[in-house]
Amino acid sequence: MGTPTPPPSAAKIRRTSSSGGSGSIILEKYQLGRLLGRGSFAKVYLARLLDNPSAPEVAIKVIDKAATVDAAMEPRIVREVSAMRRLHHHSNILTLHEVMATKTKIYLVMELAPGGELFAKLARSRRFSESTARRYFHQLISALRFCHQNGVFHRDIKPQNLLLDQNGLLKITDFGLSALSEQKIDGLVRTACGTPAYTAPEVISRKGYDAEKADAWSCGVLLYVFLVGSLPFDDGNLSNMYRAMHRRAFEFPDFVSKSAKIVIYRLLDPNPNTRLSLDELIKLSWFKKSFSQENLRSQGSDENPTGSEFLDSKQFKFMPRVNAFDLISMSSGLDLSGLFEEETTSSKEIRFTSKMEVAEIEEKVSKAGLEFQYRVERRKGGAMRLVKGRAVVVVEIWGVAPELWLVELRLVDGAAELGESQWGELRLGIGAIMAQ
Repeated sequence: MGTPTPPPSAAKIRRTSSSGGSGSIILEKYQLGRLLGRGSFAKVYLARLLDNPSAPEVAIKVIDKAATVDAAMEPRIVREVSAMRRLHHHSNILTLHEVMATKTKIYLVMELAPGGELFAKLARSRRFSESTARRYFHQLISALRFCHQNGVFHRDIKPQNLLLDQNGLLKITDFGLSALSEQKIDGLVRTACGTPAYTAPEVISRKGYDAEKADAWSCGVLLYVFLVGSLPFDDGNLSNMYRAMHRRAFEFPDFVSKSAKIVIYRLLDPNPNTRLSLDELIKLSWFKKSFSQENLRSQGSDENPTGSEFLDSKQFKFMPRVNAFDLISMSSGLDLSGLFEEETTSSKEIRFTSKMEVAEIEEKVSKAGLEFQYRVERRKGGAMRLVKGRAVVVVEIWGVAPELWLVELRLVDGAAELGESQWGELRLGIGAIMAQ
């Protein structure tokens, strides 16, 4: 789907007293259409831009702020926005275009996926052929590896959270239960969440776990569901179900190929230390069979290749002109403005704004990196990274207003190797060079 026109400045937007239902005008910018779905604290509507009726329609999630307070949903919404902000422009991840708010409502403006849930298609088919399952699985793994490379761990992968666009391309959605890399303690995530039948057994323990390996387990469950049409572990008694997971007590029908069984069996390893990782998965013959760049490429755009993620586990995307979120101050409750503060909320992130040209910003960041013995790398698509030993710092530049850029440097690997003193030196060095 295309991207709506850039939002007007917050100063030009007047708040609306609309109830937020079908037919409502949202902040003089969008008109809501028919209801697409509803949850306990939100409704999703079809919507169109008022000043550009020919622009692609979008989906707007309307969240009742009072309900989020009652349901303690504020952290989930912040996580969802923060995660999706990092994941722009991968063709298998649903795009969040912007965030708006009134005194009583929050509006998440998202890409429309008119194909609906993959779950519905699976229910109609009962199960997928191996070639169809592999095609969707390719797209899922491409998107998840991109998430992991950008410090986002989904933790709730299931058919209901996979949508289809108008061309049948898979889109991951619902990052409300995701974890971010800065939430790790000693490299591990410690919060339990997810849908039990799809959740790795170590997640429910009170110990830390590897979130990448937890997502890999969910992929194994999903591939089984794709091919068999039922869950490998399904018991109303959760204790019994998790005992079955630890024993790998599931069976394969005869029609599942031997190579597919091996993939699933290795993904559903109850020991996360020996479980197949996604980087290992893409090297297996079953996964690579019938693989082509063409069937994974974003349809209608040459700027969004998705197949190359399988070839390079260190690839990061870089899109210099993207729709920034229109973050509006809220009168009470949820406040998303901190997502774009100049002072970073994480000790392993550096954020600042600049009115320089993108090329000049890149040149100055490169100069600072070289001064502190980082290797400057340019990746396919224009991605920029600073590398020192195992430490990898991703550089992203976002357009947040005309002639204003948000620059973010994020440590995504090698935190143990890069101490606080070296990180502080890099921060100060960049500040000094940018001021020149």
